[in-house]
Amino acid sequence: MGRSRRHRQHRPVAVAVAESADLRHRVAIAENNAELAERRLARVSLEESVADLERAVLNDPGWRRFTTLTEQEFTDEGRRQLRAVCRLMSIANPLIRRGLNLRSAYVWASGVEITARADGQDEDEQDVQAVVAAFLDDEANQRAVTGPAARDRLEHCLGTDGELWIACFTRPVSGHVQTRVFLADEISEVIHNPEDRSEPWYYRRVWTEKVYNADGSVTYAQRERLYPDIDYRPIGRQKLRQLGGIDIAWDTPTMHVNVNRPEGWLRGIPDAYAAVNWARAYKEFLEQWATLMKALARFAWRLTAKGSQRAQARARIAQAPGRDPATGDAQDVGGTAITPMDAVLEAIPKSGATIDAESGRPLAMMVASALDMPVTMLLSDPGQTGARAVAETLDQPTELAMGQRRDLWGAVYQRLIRYAITEAVRAPKGALKGQVKRDQVTGREVLTLAGETDDTIDLAWPDLDETETGAVITAIKAAADTGTVPPEVILRLLLTALGVRDVDGIMRKMVGEDGEFRWPTPPGAGTGADAAALARGGGDPAQAGPGRMAPADEQPAVDDPAGQRQADMDWGLFGGRRDNAGDGDRGEVGAEPVDEEDDEDVDLGRFQLQAG
Repeated sequence: MGRSRRHRQHRPVAVAVAESADLRHRVAIAENNAELAERRLARVSLEESVADLERAVLNDPGWRRFTTLTEQEFTDEGRRQLRAVCRLMSIANPLIRRGLNLRSAYVWASGVEITARADGQDEDEQDVQAVVAAFLDDEANQRAVTGPAARDRLEHCLGTDGELWIACFTRPVSGHVQTRVFLADEISEVIHNPEDRSEPWYYRRVWTEKVYNADGSVTYAQRERLYPDIDYRPIGRQKLRQLGGIDIAWDTPTMHVNVNRPEGWLRGIPDAYAAVNWARAYKEFLEQWATLMKALARFAWRLTAKGSQRAQARARIAQAPGRDPATGDAQDVGGTAITPMDAVLEAIPKSGATIDAESGRPLAMMVASALDMPVTMLLSDPGQTGARAVAETLDQPTELAMGQRRDLWGAVYQRLIRYAITEAVRAPKGALKGQVKRDQVTGREVLTLAGETDDTIDLAWPDLDETETGAVITAIKAAADTGTVPPEVILRLLLTALGVRDVDGIMRKMVGEDGEFRWPTPPGAGTGADAAALARGGGDPAQAGPGRMAPADEQPAVDDPAGQRQADMDWGLFGGRRDNAGDGDRGEVGAEPVDEEDDEDVDLGRFQLQAG
């Protein structure tokens, strides 16, 4: 009975605990439902916002027309008209002309050094540099592609046309390659791999040929031909002679150079296309500003007269100005106005009628942005807030953009030169020996030169930023002092830093057939001191002369002070360090220790260099 009573006493407590737990569970469910309701509401609001944006874009006629135009490429006629406008603007509009000139100057003004690593100096090495030099220095190639004038012209062509084609006319027996340029107006179609739009196969060229007859008359004939891409070389049955009844010129592979090409398009867009409308707007603004200034300049003074004086004043103003009795020139500047008491002559105020010409500067800024140029350089004017620091800051993005264009041309030259090297191997009487095999995976041709000759081509572009020549020379000297850089590399760096044009020609003279560096002869400025040193050492003073520069590992004779002094100088420039007086440490590599007490009386002829 007692147990039953205790059980009845604990029952209300258990019921209360259960009800409390159930209440907490219901509260948690209500909170979760409220949170889910908020999320649904936010999702609905977001979906409505996205739907509103989509409707705003899809229902806007301007956006519809714009997106429709970008989904398909320009037609042939549209591209032809576009190029014609850009060419005309590059000639007639100062902003477009200067912008394209600046772009070309950034890319090509300092030139580029193109060399092959294999120059035939090592054993069993072929002279690839000779093939590269013959291709670049060919007169026909200089006129068409590789010369300074051709480089500038082709860069302008990318600015006005957006694309060009470089054809490689190849002689099958000798492998000699000559380049020519096809204009964009002549290429009517790009035939690509049906499964890959990025792999062009043929370029369809349609042009009008001008024929001169023997009697002096001229006739015109329309020609049509297909040119294979420089990277497309099928074999077997895939190598067709004709396609659609049009001959294929397999001996003239062609390279397509294009810029500003949207993804999925086959043709390039001119650099000047985005700047043409803004350049025209800036031109119209200046024309209207000049018209307004001309209209305001017609009336500079206002004469106020009363009654009968008005007619007399009008007649006097209409009269021609007097002339200087000495020179006969019209006295229309700085004259004196004599008016009656009731006539007032005053200047017409122009403060509210004039427009500042700087108001059109934002239009010029749009042109500069389209051409990747700072407006300070495009207008040749730093502006009202111009400063050197601002100009240099704006110049950095331009240098980056022009660096990208340099990379484009570097890839073009690399591909053209590699083709010239390959044809020199493929031709029976070519200048190089090797094998041209086809990769089984990619289907591309792989070139292997005989004798393990390296076929790498190096392109060295000068820096776009201005670096002092002295700083560059100091850096080269520091590199030479490490003793790890060969002297021919040091000489090439020095000639390049000094802006010498024919670096390759000088390098050929300074390196012998065995690949050894030929040390030059220094000027005989110290002949008198050398003669005195020879006399003190018991030698013949008449034999004193400049001597030749010797590398650090050549040890001159003990009885040749002049040669020893020169060797000590060479050691300091091309491989080691000359000891400095007063250092107290004569343990440098290549010199005997000398007592500090004899430091001031040391004769340079006593040093014996032990290089290497």
